[in-house]
Amino acid sequence: MLGMHLTGKVPFAKVFCHAMIRDANGRKMSKSLGNVIDPIDVIQGISLDDLHAKLESGNLDPREVSKAKEGQVKDFPEGIPECGTDALRFALCAYPLASSDIKLDIQRVDGYRKFCNKLWNATRFALMKLGDDFVPQAEAQLTGRESLAELWILHRLNVAIRDVNAALADMNFMVATTAIYGFWLNELCDIFIEYIKPVTAPGANPEACSSAQQTLYTCLDQGLRMLHPLMPFVTEELWQRLPRRASENEPSISIAAYPEPRSDYENAKAESDFKFVMDIATAGRSLAAAYNIVAKSEFYISNSSDASYALTSSLSEGIVTMISGCQSVTVLRSGEAIPAGCVVSSVGDEVAIHLLVRGKVDIGQEISKIEDKISKVEQLKDGAVKRTQVPKYETVVPQSVREANASKISNYDAEIEVLQNSIKEFLVLKDGE
Repeated sequence: MLGMHLTGKVPFAKVFCHAMIRDANGRKMSKSLGNVIDPIDVIQGISLDDLHAKLESGNLDPREVSKAKEGQVKDFPEGIPECGTDALRFALCAYPLASSDIKLDIQRVDGYRKFCNKLWNATRFALMKLGDDFVPQAEAQLTGRESLAELWILHRLNVAIRDVNAALADMNFMVATTAIYGFWLNELCDIFIEYIKPVTAPGANPEACSSAQQTLYTCLDQGLRMLHPLMPFVTEELWQRLPRRASENEPSISIAAYPEPRSDYENAKAESDFKFVMDIATAGRSLAAAYNIVAKSEFYISNSSDASYALTSSLSEGIVTMISGCQSVTVLRSGEAIPAGCVVSSVGDEVAIHLLVRGKVDIGQEISKIEDKISKVEQLKDGAVKRTQVPKYETVVPQSVREANASKISNYDAEIEVLQNSIKEFLVLKDGE
């Protein structure tokens, strides 16, 4: 009514009605249960003693106070950590829209507080990589000098922007938070920023460094704008620290243009090619983990075609950064000899990654570990086979269950075969010592 009186129109054309907020166990919040979550306590944090004190200052019956304290000890044994406004806002938006209830888990809110910290640290680190004298291009246009990794991250940024815009238009905040979280954490921070470290290091190619810096700036600027409606405070603080393009002079991120999808950033080929590179790195990490080589690992990438050689050789430095503990990656042409004492994992038809293990592992101990794994898998397989031998199995047991059992048995057989081949590889290495 006040809005009508002051403005002559209805203040809100749309109203979003969220589900009832319950505690993490799905119980309705009640003072007598001690499970009431005050948003201020989540934002500012509160100790268990202070939670108890709030109960004692209320009007609960002493017997209910005792019961409520027990509930608080169970639900918040160390109190409620300081999560901040942005983390609470993002957490509430991240719950499913169609759910009849929101089971508010403080641990989940605290997880988004850590996400805020990740944003802060990643942006500050990126600003160091940009340098004090960095000047962004007047417009966020492609220059034609972008590397495959840059084309990939711009494509992924575009996908996130498209998904977030569509989700916000539908008021599907869970989808929006998922898309933003995935872009920032899994793609920009965990992959791209790590990948470009050698490109932006002192002594690197100036042209490649400049291009990577421009792409990084675009991702930071657009990523913060995209996240702003869901985390307004941390995004404003970080955005104010970014330099501005000559074509922009907005004093606040809150009035800056919201990102829109761009056709020139769409690049399915770059996504496919870079995914192939990530598959190589994943295979390398799996080999290192399988043979427990956590530091100074040496990899060789063999190629059966000139095209795959050109792709892997141009990105070998980035592959090093994507494998923890990697000391070197050497890319080999078709026909070049692979050093003796390597184990291998194929990545597609044209590429394989080899890990040098000779002299770095206790072969007898590794064979013993694999034999133990085979024994455990065989036990699981035997259990699955027994379930298929019950009377009238084919007629009584539903087809979906029979298919699931058959799939399990097949997977166990494949796993046993892989493990047995690993033993053979180790035996070959042992004979060569």
